[in-house]
Amino acid sequence: MTMKLCERLLAEPGKAVKLASRDPDDTLGLEKGDETDAMLAKNMARLDELQYLMYAEHRRALLVILQGIDASGKDGTIRHVMTGVNPQGCRVTAFKAPSAEEADHDFLWRVHRAVPARGEIAIFNRSHYEDVLVARVRQLVPKSVWSGRYDQINQFEEFLVDNDIIVVKFFLHISKGEQKRRFEERLDDPTKHWKLSASDFEDRKRWDDYVAAYEDVLSRCSTEAAPWYVVPADRKWVRNFAVSGILVETLEACRMKFPKPAVDVSRLKAAL
Repeated sequence: MTMKLCERLLAEPGKAVKLASRDPDDTLGLEKGDETDAMLAKNMARLDELQYLMYAEHRRALLVILQGIDASGKDGTIRHVMTGVNPQGCRVTAFKAPSAEEADHDFLWRVHRAVPARGEIAIFNRSHYEDVLVARVRQLVPKSVWSGRYDQINQFEEFLVDNDIIVVKFFLHISKGEQKRRFEERLDDPTKHWKLSASDFEDRKRWDDYVAAYEDVLSRCSTEAAPWYVVPADRKWVRNFAVSGILVETLEACRMKFPKPAVDVSRLKAAL
């Protein structure tokens, strides 16, 4: 693979995204097996090193946003890709229906409270984008409200980046057929029944509406400061490799360095 994943899967800022032109079953030229497993393990080990370096440098933070149609693998991505990082410096926030307190504030209020501190990683399982996705498709607010949120989101994310928070956004792209297969798998497995909800099946009827909403999100909110990546997610191993690889490429591009020691190390050695 000669092209970097960040380049290959980028939703290019300023250009319209049509998901029909992106293959959710793309293998990125890889084959499932030991070689790809080894590459994923290498990415995860490198991500652990980079997290440690970011924590030590204490200059910036990483915000990872995961979005996708129901059953696209947001939970699985977190479980498999982030399993190697230090949980002490990593926090996951799942954004569900807003509480009464959250609903009494602007839609970004609860989001800003969850952004990472310097040296930390925060992962959003769903995010502020629900307010231009679910709110739009289910008509929870009028168009005059949700249509103004794209610019507000871009301004918010630019503010975060200006304050040394790296924002990386992943759209986990699955096909309608793969979603059906995963729903059927959950129906057939009693240990997965807890994942089922009536709203998921209702939303499946709105598939085309969600695709249109996601295309607008990817087209209008992929920016130089906070890019979107469209990750083929029909195959879980491809999804995991792509997400881990993009995170590694992104953090390595920051050229982080360990800070200089606050004390004279040679004198400490002499004191032993």
